[in-house]
Amino acid sequence: MLEVSGLIKKYGKQNAVNNISFSLQGGEVVGLLGPNGAGKSTTMKCIVGLLRKTAGEIQIAGHDHLSVAAKKYFSYIPETPHVYDLLTVKEHMQFIAQAYGIKDWKDKATELMEIYDLTDKADKLGRDLSKGMRQKVSICCALLPDPQVLFFDEPMIGLDPKAIKNTKKIFKELKDQGKTILVSTHLIDSVETIADRIMIMKDGNIIGNDTISNLKTAFSSAGDSSLEDLFLELTKDE
Repeated sequence: MLEVSGLIKKYGKQNAVNNISFSLQGGEVVGLLGPNGAGKSTTMKCIVGLLRKTAGEIQIAGHDHLSVAAKKYFSYIPETPHVYDLLTVKEHMQFIAQAYGIKDWKDKATELMEIYDLTDKADKLGRDLSKGMRQKVSICCALLPDPQVLFFDEPMIGLDPKAIKNTKKIFKELKDQGKTILVSTHLIDSVETIADRIMIMKDGNIIGNDTISNLKTAFSSAGDSSLEDLFLELTKDE
């Protein structure tokens, strides 16, 4: 569903992303981990077209990632949720439905708003929402079109415990439906229980890309070490 080949993103002479290649299959949840400045958000923004890549090829469901055909396949939830100040929560859902040409959207919108405790906020303007509420609206808008591929950049930050639990449950349901999910996060424990595979970035490079158990076998002398221990070991400064 996603093919990234030779992706490079430069700022001036500095490589933020350094010639990385990877692929994601249908029905796969992949956690993208790395310290601050590792290139996670830059990679994700290049994939969804918010940043112009310096070099490389990116395809989503066989289409160039910047094409309209590719954009129909995916949703993106940014680290900082952006909502429209003068649209209500309900109008955000209507806007997304109209943008994606979804006809029977109201029942699903109602269901998503119930899951994220937004029903009583349905008529609230975007400018009056807290950061956590904006994050919930952002997730609901991303899920409404039923995309095949989802890109989550730090989805759990700002969410309350109930919303985090529900988001993990939704991840599992999406995976069971054959959807592809890439989750970038600092919260290692939030991804350890849901990810089929982990990609670890450092200094713009992918330094680990495998199942958690295989990474532990390859890089850890102690077989019972946690993913957090493994992450800290792989990303420590030499």
